[in-house]
Amino acid sequence: MEKPSAKPRNPNFSSGPCSKRPGWSFENLGHAMLGRSHRASGPKGQLKDVIEKHKAILGIPDDYFVGIVPASDTGAFEMAMWSMLGERGVDVFAWESFSGDWLKDIKNELKLDNVNTYEAGYGDIADLSQADPANDIVFAWNGTTSGVRVPDGDWIAADREGLTFCDATSAVFAYDMPWDKLDVTTWSWQKVLGGEAAHGMLVLSPRAVERLESFTPDRPLPKIFRMTKKGKLNEGIFQGATINTPSMLAVADCLDALGWVENIGGLRTTIARSEENYKAIENWVSKTEWIDFLAEDEAVRSRTSVCLKITDDWFAGKDADEQTAFIKTMCKLLDDEGAAYDIAGYRDAPAGLRIWCGATVSGDDVEALMPWLEWAFAVCKSQEQAKAA
Repeated sequence: MEKPSAKPRNPNFSSGPCSKRPGWSFENLGHAMLGRSHRASGPKGQLKDVIEKHKAILGIPDDYFVGIVPASDTGAFEMAMWSMLGERGVDVFAWESFSGDWLKDIKNELKLDNVNTYEAGYGDIADLSQADPANDIVFAWNGTTSGVRVPDGDWIAADREGLTFCDATSAVFAYDMPWDKLDVTTWSWQKVLGGEAAHGMLVLSPRAVERLESFTPDRPLPKIFRMTKKGKLNEGIFQGATINTPSMLAVADCLDALGWVENIGGLRTTIARSEENYKAIENWVSKTEWIDFLAEDEAVRSRTSVCLKITDDWFAGKDADEQTAFIKTMCKLLDDEGAAYDIAGYRDAPAGLRIWCGATVSGDDVEALMPWLEWAFAVCKSQEQAKAA
């Protein structure tokens, strides 16, 4: 097969850290307050600006608290679980790697007793109808490692007694989040914003704040998990007074990304860009015999972390290790050509491809990538068949 002539201008399709915004450069970060205390008025003002811009762009209700916390989305979600779970029963919905990690932590580390588990394999989604409004609910909105997302928030009861804990790291800025159904929501700057890693965002509803102030967990909490002082919410965390020292360079980068979102039209545009990128892959898959989506149900298919499986009979006849090796060879070929970086499926997922389609990726680049996928598959398959012969 002839090698394609045109390459993506930006070959960064990694699912985390994700591609920087179009037009990004280090020169855009000249406003970074480096070498300054993050407690000083200027740096603290930038941290607060990150919080306020998130609230405004995402339409987060005024009475919700938004804070910057350590250790990316993982730190934010662990912080919430360790601080608030255990007051009542918990329903955990797990269908990919990270939601599976939350389940393991709840059962093996927090050692909670009243836990209901609803699981599904890669490419499928757990039975959301099993959610009990009397229990806390733990789930990921968009499964980064499986390409599966919840379709909407209709399955969450408006009059629920428990809290919802939503890992939304690959969802915010790509979907219209139903904040009235979300009590604890976390994400990181490195996903749809294309920001730098290591910092997490934590959003608490008034009901979540009430839980923090009324429930004392029977476990020790590390300093970076503590959100209350003398039984009351430490509101400083949600006003730019971070628990530990943040990177002011990463803060400047996040402000740059948020400014870009504002300039292109806000949330409506970032959602539309993700949808456009997904559609480019969907159109290609529909006319390509050897490839398909890992998630067969279109209604729950991710628009950001798009996961693909190879359906070719020759590939299906290989064992799991052989399939993984083939994908590595194919991705290395694309890497060497500078056509696509970091698109192998997640290490625990079935062997396949994973292409990030968040808002910082351009639709033209996704379309330019598709012929390269066809070429790389054809080249690697023919090479292996020649060896076998």
